[in-house]
Amino acid sequence: MHKRNEMMDRPVINNDVREFLRRDQKQLKGKLLEIEKWANENRVPVIPHETVAFFKWLLPLLSPKDVLEVGTAIGFSAALMLESMPKSGHVTTIERNPDMIDKAESNFQLLGLEDKVTLLKGQANEWLEKIESDSKDFIFMDSAKAKYYSFFPECYRILKTGGVLAVDDVLQGGTILDDEKDIPKRTRKIHRKLNEFLDVVLDHPAMDAVILPVGDGLLMITKRDEADFSFMKEE
Repeated sequence: MHKRNEMMDRPVINNDVREFLRRDQKQLKGKLLEIEKWANENRVPVIPHETVAFFKWLLPLLSPKDVLEVGTAIGFSAALMLESMPKSGHVTTIERNPDMIDKAESNFQLLGLEDKVTLLKGQANEWLEKIESDSKDFIFMDSAKAKYYSFFPECYRILKTGGVLAVDDVLQGGTILDDEKDIPKRTRKIHRKLNEFLDVVLDHPAMDAVILPVGDGLLMITKRDEADFSFMKEE
């Protein structure tokens, strides 16, 4: 159903601190808690509890009404965001893995969220091109890490000015800082493309960007001005 993600066991902070953040911060309740526990017990990659706690704090402040998610997985983060958004809020989420789609649809039904979620099935790059510019208040990108670079131009176009883009897992257990020659060949593309992505966004004049040591590194971007990032798209 899913690929094992070794980065789940490589926190970018001290292990004891990580366990404190996961154990002592406010826990979820009801069916959403059950989904979180199932994912953790079955080693299905979902956002860790420190990111859950952060989103539960952040989303009510931003109060987004129209959210886009790139990478649905089992629907946990989409459901979490809906729980923290205005009641009229809606999440559009994109997923290509058939097993994940089936589990996400089952979870949305379990939680009674079918009317609040639009699940787009297929390749993210194809769907992103079809979404209206300046239409989303908040975007959460948690998909193939090597694709962040090429997905970003469309996400930035779709995001409203003043809107926030959250990008998960950008530190890769701290290995983002390693020399490429020291990275296993199977993950070198991820390492290279993530570094190229961060080189573009961290000091770009059109946006404010900050990396938080939450989970495996959560990049937060606020769109301040329009900018052309077409050079980042895959040919």
